[in-house]
Amino acid sequence: MTDQELIRQAEEAGFAAAAVVPTGEIPFDASFRPYCEENLCGKYGVNYSCPPDCGTPEEMARRITGKKRALVLQTIWEIDDYSDNEAIKAAKGAHNRTTIALAKQLRSQGLPGFIVGASGCALCNPCAITQHQPCKFPDLQYSCMSAYCIFVRKLTEGCGMEYDCGQGLLAFFGMYVCD
Repeated sequence: MTDQELIRQAEEAGFAAAAVVPTGEIPFDASFRPYCEENLCGKYGVNYSCPPDCGTPEEMARRITGKKRALVLQTIWEIDDYSDNEAIKAAKGAHNRTTIALAKQLRSQGLPGFIVGASGCALCNPCAITQHQPCKFPDLQYSCMSAYCIFVRKLTEGCGMEYDCGQGLLAFFGMYVCD
């Protein structure tokens, strides 16, 4: 599948913007990992897709660079109050559901790959790790850009996407990583 076809399908799925980049051009910065350890999202140590269980920054980078390209995906949401955690959580959830739907579509067309989400995996609540059970959806489970230690601002600016979209708007980013 061509890069242009990937971008077209992403836009048809509802993404505000999409771009394809070689995985070797994705900027990683392991110094971001301590932000996950602060556990502001509440998923550190209680979600297979989040640190420490998802892997080290180096392992996560190798997972991505083990594939050839990444379809970078952006959604933009109107947010009246940036401290409204419920509205932000709902927007992230919608972003990730759209990413999952696109991944299923691309897989059905013969393009295997994996998802990088806008937040840690939320397919199960709570995550099966909390009951010492295996992941129920290993083919759909996704880690967030932060868990991969991706320097999102640099990545999106390199893709020609706005990181800061202006007053009242909030952008979320994810990827579909494939060959």
